[in-house]
Amino acid sequence: MALHRLTTLTLGVPDPAAVGEYYEDFGLTALGGGSYGTVNGGEQLRLVQADRRRAVALGIACDDADDLDRVAHDLGALGFESRRDGDAVESVDAGTGIQVRVEIAARLVEPPETAVTYNGPGDVRRRNLRSESLDRDESVLRPRKLGHVVLSSLDAERSHAFFVRGVGFKVSDTTKEGLAFLRCSPDHHNLAIRQAPVQFVHHTSWQLPDVDAVGMAAMQMIAQDQERHVWGLGRHYLGSNYFWYLRDPAGNFSEYYSDMDVILDDAEWEAGLWEGTKSFYSWGPPPPRQMREPEDLAALMMGAHSR
Repeated sequence: MALHRLTTLTLGVPDPAAVGEYYEDFGLTALGGGSYGTVNGGEQLRLVQADRRRAVALGIACDDADDLDRVAHDLGALGFESRRDGDAVESVDAGTGIQVRVEIAARLVEPPETAVTYNGPGDVRRRNLRSESLDRDESVLRPRKLGHVVLSSLDAERSHAFFVRGVGFKVSDTTKEGLAFLRCSPDHHNLAIRQAPVQFVHHTSWQLPDVDAVGMAAMQMIAQDQERHVWGLGRHYLGSNYFWYLRDPAGNFSEYYSDMDVILDDAEWEAGLWEGTKSFYSWGPPPPRQMREPEDLAALMMGAHSR
């Protein structure tokens, strides 16, 4: 795969300072100028002023100039305008309203971490010791990378063509409700597209080392403000990852995740079309209504129509 990861997401929010404080609590590192970084991915979030919450720009990494030539050609063949700018190709997906920048960037270095040792029936790996999860320091709560972004599109079919046939994402799974899980790396999904009457970010998702770290990080966030909690702890079916969702001050959901499916051989993976519970989660508390219909959806629609 010529594409290999997400680089930086730019979010527009009404109050970047307040949202920035949230993401510092969330575990991202403040880099100055409204930028925030992860442990392995470097700068991966930028916050800018906007009249309402929205996705402004998304960076996607590729290996070399040949990859850029391919993206520019494929977008043009589909009738999407693009601009070549040095080591990048830029275009806009009209469905989601996001500016996409495919850029030459180094592949992500993800050093292996010492994981928690789990005992199982007939498989005792931690002998005469308490679990390491009880005494981990707060560095384990810092997200390792931006894993994926879920965007709402006014024209999901057009957005699907833009990202898959134009930019070069692969389809991992789809649902009968119209949600498409797309990847630009070996991870099960880096982008998901859903149809909606207004453009907005449903959620961003940030990798932690394991499920213990997911639980610890989420509980620390909720201890500071219970209103941040949205949904979790649980495990998704599509992607198989553990999850816990929280809400930032602008209304965007942010997810801690661990143990995502990894697709190393495209030929060995069969994309499915799913419906019902499996299209949403495997286990966990019942999903709140706002996971399907955010509480500020009506306000977002009114704001979009008033511009």
